Amino acid sequence: MTYDLFIGDKTFSSWSLRGWLMFEKFGLPVNTTLVGLYAGTMAQDLAALAPARFVPVMRTPDGIVVGDTLAMAETLAERHPDAGLWPADPAARALARWLVAEMHSGFGALRGECPMQLLHQYVDFPVSDAVQADLDRLQSLWALARDRHGAGGPWLFGDYSLADVFFAPVAARIAGYGLPVSEAAQVYVAAHLADPAFCAWRADGLTKSYDPVPYAMDLATTDWPGPSA
Repeated sequence: MTYDLFIGDKTFSSWSLRGWLMFEKFGLPVNTTLVGLYAGTMAQDLAALAPARFVPVMRTPDGIVVGDTLAMAETLAERHPDAGLWPADPAARALARWLVAEMHSGFGALRGECPMQLLHQYVDFPVSDAVQADLDRLQSLWALARDRHGAGGPWLFGDYSLADVFFAPVAARIAGYGLPVSEAAQVYVAAHLADPAFCAWRADGLTKSYDPVPYAMDLATTDWPGPSA
């Protein structure tokens, strides 16, 4: 039984990255369809999936349409309890849900000032006080999860979980704008950049070109800091 997933452009759609990782990282079968997020056809492409207005959107094998990454995450965890989407330990699972919910609803400065782009790294990006506050909060949450529950592996709760799915686009933002974070946070970012699923997503996105490039900034750029596509 295979799901259908509707996503936006891989180089820029952070929420779509989350949606895709939910399937790719936990071995859930899915057919993926790219909608016209930047081509102006998204409303038309999603018309059969009402009331969906944004990507990603999934359709379950039995025809139920679910939008919003948090709703998708909980639906998949409910349907696949043995897939390991959430940590098995109750305390770790509760904290993971907290982190995911805060990421889902917060960090507006980081989202707004640093749109995800996987093309290159900007040089000397000016970090505002609001973005720095978001980075400080992120590092505090990541350190807490790692200290309490991360001893078993490189991810926030040891093994890869939905918490890492939700923070993957944040790692991409830190990489894409050269944002200042601690050495421990950089190690976590590097784990995302080297993850085969993330690398495959980025490589596929780079096969498409844009004119103009979404979210382009008048700043110098250097090579992407992770593995080359």
